[in-house]
Amino acid sequence: MDPTNDPNFLPPSLNRDIEPTAPSSQIPNNMPIQPFVLADLGNAMDAPPPHPSTTKKDDSVDESLNKGEYHSKIPRIHSDLVDTSSDEDILGGRNKPKPVDKPILPPTVEVKSSQIADLEEVPHGVQRQAKTLDKYQFPTHRLATTLLDDSKYPLVIVACGSFSPITYLHLRMFEMALDAITEQTRFEVIGGFYSPVSSNYEKQGLAPAHHRVRMCELACERTSSWLMVDAWESLQPKYTRTALVLDHFNEEINIKRGGIMTKSGEKRGVKIMLLAGGDLIESMGEPDVWADQDLHHILGKYGCLIVERTGSDVRSFLLSHDIMYEHRRNVLVIKQLIYNDISSTKIRLFIRRGMSVQYLLPNSVIRYIQQNKLYYDSEPVKQVMSEKAD
Repeated sequence: MDPTNDPNFLPPSLNRDIEPTAPSSQIPNNMPIQPFVLADLGNAMDAPPPHPSTTKKDDSVDESLNKGEYHSKIPRIHSDLVDTSSDEDILGGRNKPKPVDKPILPPTVEVKSSQIADLEEVPHGVQRQAKTLDKYQFPTHRLATTLLDDSKYPLVIVACGSFSPITYLHLRMFEMALDAITEQTRFEVIGGFYSPVSSNYEKQGLAPAHHRVRMCELACERTSSWLMVDAWESLQPKYTRTALVLDHFNEEINIKRGGIMTKSGEKRGVKIMLLAGGDLIESMGEPDVWADQDLHHILGKYGCLIVERTGSDVRSFLLSHDIMYEHRRNVLVIKQLIYNDISSTKIRLFIRRGMSVQYLLPNSVIRYIQQNKLYYDSEPVKQVMSEKAD
């Protein structure tokens, strides 16, 4: 989030009272989000295991293959990682409660029955976040409890933003990140979170925090099988710097819960990464907006997943920005293969003009906007026409 929208914003060069971030000792020392190189794969790439058709019957590898125990060291696609046969069947009232001890598995690209588009019209429970900080609880109902592949490193994706309202692009960003991480890195995604900013973030078109949290909940719970909404940032009495928001997720996941369990029964620290659009990253290059210590903390200790938007040249920006270039191995640029330029600003404009927003955001979110009469107030023309519209 752009720090200049904080009503109490002071340029870092003038602010002598910046709240400190979490110490390095409390953040897992995970490897960078670097792409695969052949050297990382070692002998498994140079000398692949023999094919079942060419091995002898008494060969130990063949025996393991017959038993279904053989696993190649070469990364698999997500559809190979999870058995989806246990997918819940909620049609016809046949939904069965999950066993308490059933592990939550990392996300896959498989569409589950509970997230089919038509079922957006079917009433079913939607997770609700607290509206006050004293009742807040960190959401873990979709956070994986066990790694599928012990050779991978666990990763949680966090998107900070206004989400006023949440759109299909906001949802697609997580799916694009999941694809890129699975195909290009040695990490396994175990969860994804939206963290809506508080109402103290001064920005035109910003609906009250509890409305934005609820719209994110409706979008996640009715269209996704692995995304969640965390209301902690939205409940803060003042604007919270992005570095401190990431510290909050690290505290909840790694300090309080000890990370994630591996198949061998060991706990492993989880890497937290910020998911952002190219426009947010470019704001990091504006002088005296982001504190250098925050940029080093975000990019060095956590890392950033950047989804390119139309017209942005993120790679050139990374090359020219000293701090980003220093931490370039902890930054993964995600190119949109199908460009999607839906913006919340344009959605709000359509609503004010009485135009259709169907198929630009989930039906449940559209209904919520209509029921609560949101986004009918005017906004400055300059903001609506800006290339950096949210």
